[in-house]
Amino acid sequence: MYEQNLIKTVEPIKKTTINRLNKGKKWRYGYNKEHDIVVISKSGQIGEIVEIQNFQIALPKQTNVYVNESKKWEQFEYPKELSRLKNIFDWRSYPEEKKSQWFDYIDEEFSRRDNGFWFNNNGTPTYITGTHYMYLQWSKIDVGAPDFREANRIFYIFWEACKADKRCYGMCYLKNRRSGFSFMSSAETVNQATLASDSRFGILSKTGADAKKMFTDKVVPISVNYPFFFKPIQDGMDRPKSELAYRVPASKFTRKKIVANEKQEDLAGLDTTIDWKNTGDNSYDGEKLNLLVHDESGKWERPDNILNNWRVTKTCLRLGSRIIGKCMMGSTSNALDKGGNNFKKLYGQSDVTKRNRNGQTASGLYSLFIPMEWNYEGFIDEHGCPVFDNPSDEVFDPHGELIDVGVIENWQNEADGLKNDQDALNEFYRQFPRTEEHAFRDETKNSIFNLVKIYEQIDYNEEMASSLGITQGSFQWVNGKKDTQVIFYPNKNGRFKVSWTPQVHLQNKVIIKNGVKWPGNEHMGAFGCDSYDISGTVDGVGSKGALHGLTKFSMESAPANSFFLEYLARPQTAEMFFEDVLMALVFYGMPILAENNKPRLLYYLRRRGYRGFSMNRPDKVWNKLSTAEKEVGGIPNSSEDIKQAHAAAIEMYIQDHVGLNQEGEFGDCYFNELLNDWAAFDINKRTKHDASISSGLAIMANNRHLYAPNAKVERPKLNINIAKYSNTGNISKLI
Repeated sequence: MYEQNLIKTVEPIKKTTINRLNKGKKWRYGYNKEHDIVVISKSGQIGEIVEIQNFQIALPKQTNVYVNESKKWEQFEYPKELSRLKNIFDWRSYPEEKKSQWFDYIDEEFSRRDNGFWFNNNGTPTYITGTHYMYLQWSKIDVGAPDFREANRIFYIFWEACKADKRCYGMCYLKNRRSGFSFMSSAETVNQATLASDSRFGILSKTGADAKKMFTDKVVPISVNYPFFFKPIQDGMDRPKSELAYRVPASKFTRKKIVANEKQEDLAGLDTTIDWKNTGDNSYDGEKLNLLVHDESGKWERPDNILNNWRVTKTCLRLGSRIIGKCMMGSTSNALDKGGNNFKKLYGQSDVTKRNRNGQTASGLYSLFIPMEWNYEGFIDEHGCPVFDNPSDEVFDPHGELIDVGVIENWQNEADGLKNDQDALNEFYRQFPRTEEHAFRDETKNSIFNLVKIYEQIDYNEEMASSLGITQGSFQWVNGKKDTQVIFYPNKNGRFKVSWTPQVHLQNKVIIKNGVKWPGNEHMGAFGCDSYDISGTVDGVGSKGALHGLTKFSMESAPANSFFLEYLARPQTAEMFFEDVLMALVFYGMPILAENNKPRLLYYLRRRGYRGFSMNRPDKVWNKLSTAEKEVGGIPNSSEDIKQAHAAAIEMYIQDHVGLNQEGEFGDCYFNELLNDWAAFDINKRTKHDASISSGLAIMANNRHLYAPNAKVERPKLNINIAKYSNTGNISKLI
């Protein structure tokens, strides 16, 4: 049975508090700092609070639920009399005695557009935002009227919260193919533009031709088909190719003005436009935008760069520190070297749980991922809900077709059929991802490792994420006193990820010999480390410090041949990184094999009395080590022999301990960042793969006997002369 975790109802605020503030209509639209929620209700009252991808959103209080016979969404019929009126001029010539019968209808449409709409969906009161209502009711797409989908409802609630949150620049939406984003973003562009004055709305896509096609085939038809009471007076051609200009915004066209029959010409020249630009890093540079639609942003190929463009266009959405516009960005992802990697970085920088002291994410955007099972054509029932599992009763789609298989089984069947073609499988995953890992799958042609086993393990980890027992946290010295005992404590901001800790009697097992500290659990495992020496870098980024812990096969109560610790971070100073590494070594009582090309970590350990924890390079005997290697240990991970041995060590481990084995069981390498780094590993560009370097050194440390030199021992020949005697006669004689 599939259990969804995309949206859930939460209760971060006491009901008594909600009721008290509802009574006084004290809830304000926007970010509520006191309760750390975003309110999308404009009535001063809120209902349930939902959480979508760690983003808590307060919905409006339930009121006036519309119920029809079918108990599902159905587009309201546009009165034929009004449909004959194409613009405000037709309305003015309309008989005065007939106008009053339509005032309530027009008022209601404006209210739904502004406040949203409640309707009965299969017996459940369901709220859709005003933007979603405009999409369903008044937007014409390629198939006519859009269907209601629960996935789109979640999308629009998230988008409304992005608009309401003054800290947010918009959304970065990771989607599956044919999810309707282009039409939904086009509908929102027209919706906002017909309400705004003196504003500009922009469109970008993976190429200028794609942006133009979106403008001419989606934006313009939606605008043309708006009812007269929502449609401003338009300049130029009815179906323009490059710019859609509104002279009078629909916000000025209210019931009051309809009744008063105010002359709209007096409001001319307010200059609201929608246009598109050719794709480039500097598109829209220096311009002020109310809304920027970024379509297919995961497919910008060199020389175009979505990261560079976003740094430019982000400034178009603000005045000083005040955010005046929003960005609606959405895409599937290309292969990493075809634009996907930059989009992946931007998506990662949009995590709502990782904010700076201004309360903003690194990108300013909020990331949203809706798995394919929520929005896959052919597996959505007549009420707009996805059919996850094989139905036990008859279920029909909006067109009356029977759905007899669940989307999960159907997707798995397709994936299983592509397992012998990894590139085709990865393309299928990117187009129809069930996890973020699927969405950013890379091509396999450059990998030197067994990607089948790596991706099997990644999928298993994603599926079993809640039960793998990985804890994020930090190490610290007891009572802050260094070189004593170390403890580990969970901390969501900690730099360590740990899947196993030794029993208490095995923790902090340090042996002192001649004043030097040695690891007491060397028989259980070892660490590998890719260090760095310089605290700051020119670009402010630099490679990360990486540390991985790996167990051996031992008689202790520890998982065998398992990576149990991962550290991928770059603290503000190198010394902070060194201290983090040292505390992990002491806590686990295991040695470390680190690169000595960047020796500051090794000198740090020696200075603190932990030279015994630093392993010597396993490929040389003691008297063949250099003076520096004897002093601090480590291995120069630069020679071609070491590079090849390092890659072979990882390859060996993947083959034996990653993915599905012959017994039908999965490996216990639970760190997906490490697995993805292995998948992308390029032996000629090793500096980009911190996790691979440190993990490979950990494997080599645990199998150092494989790298021991076969030294030729020269032994002098023994000169053994055996005396010979003649035994003829009574006395033996020496021959």
